[in-house]
Amino acid sequence: MTVSSAPAPHRVAVLALDGVITFDLGIPERVFASAGRADGTRRYDVRVCSLDGGPVRTTAGYTINVEHGPELLASADTVIVATVDPVGGPSCDVPDLPAGLEAAFARIRPEARIVSFCSAAFVLAHLGLLDGRSATTHWMLTARLSERHPEVKVDPDVLFVDEGRILTSAGAGAAVDLCLHLVRRDHGSQVANAVARRCVVPPWREGGQAQFIERPVPEETGAGTAEVREWALQHLDRPLSIDDLARRARMSRRSFTRRFREETGQSPTQWLTRQRVEHARRLLESSELTVDQIAQRAGLGTGVSLRQHLRAALGVSPSAYRRTFRERAVSVVD
Repeated sequence: MTVSSAPAPHRVAVLALDGVITFDLGIPERVFASAGRADGTRRYDVRVCSLDGGPVRTTAGYTINVEHGPELLASADTVIVATVDPVGGPSCDVPDLPAGLEAAFARIRPEARIVSFCSAAFVLAHLGLLDGRSATTHWMLTARLSERHPEVKVDPDVLFVDEGRILTSAGAGAAVDLCLHLVRRDHGSQVANAVARRCVVPPWREGGQAQFIERPVPEETGAGTAEVREWALQHLDRPLSIDDLARRARMSRRSFTRRFREETGQSPTQWLTRQRVEHARRLLESSELTVDQIAQRAGLGTGVSLRQHLRAALGVSPSAYRRTFRERAVSVVD
């Protein structure tokens, strides 16, 4: 009798460089370890390495011992470079990259994903991995990244950038967002949502890091858009317009749009489109509805429109997305 076994876990190697920020270093293990299967087996195997296998100096006043050297990178399916404390404070970059970095990265397999958290984007840029690609880093460092590496298309407004094999995130909390995105990409929304519940974080944060950039405090009006956004999420099947939402918020269109962007980092139209696509994704994973029925329930009109939006967002058709993630949802954990 043949005994079935769970697939081998996805191997994640977290590279810790001197000056690593310990909070960010612990994020991959915390998020990916929460993605276990119902039978107790792991979907991910997360291990930490250094460039020489020796201790790594942290920003927390202590040094950590790691169990692996750069040889770990050769077998990794995903390599994550944890955040390095910017030298001279957050207005600077990471100018002095350690010896052995190029040799270590040469061990990484061509098909492996490479991820940077926050200021570690400078590491990838230094190695030429971001040339011609879109990327992001902490909002206080984006201008410096653009200045130092003009060949990189720096996006200062997003929480993370997915360029397929290469992914970059903004600071601290955005590393959690990116790890959840990887779980979602690998196993679908249901698994990612279960992981988010276990970690007590939102499965998907609205807006980008523009909402966190230091700016003058907006004039207090006693009104906000949170209630309207919550209402809109319950009525995505309706043809909602900016004017409809503004009236419900008892604001002028101009005031509503301004306040909405201040609170979410997005325009109302951008936000609505994202929510409709996310709702469609959940329905594709969890229901037997047709593509046209899902498009109507998500407020995207027709199946043709849903196909266009899903392909623009994810690069796949609804049928391909459903086929992939309905199969993976069989072993979802609650």
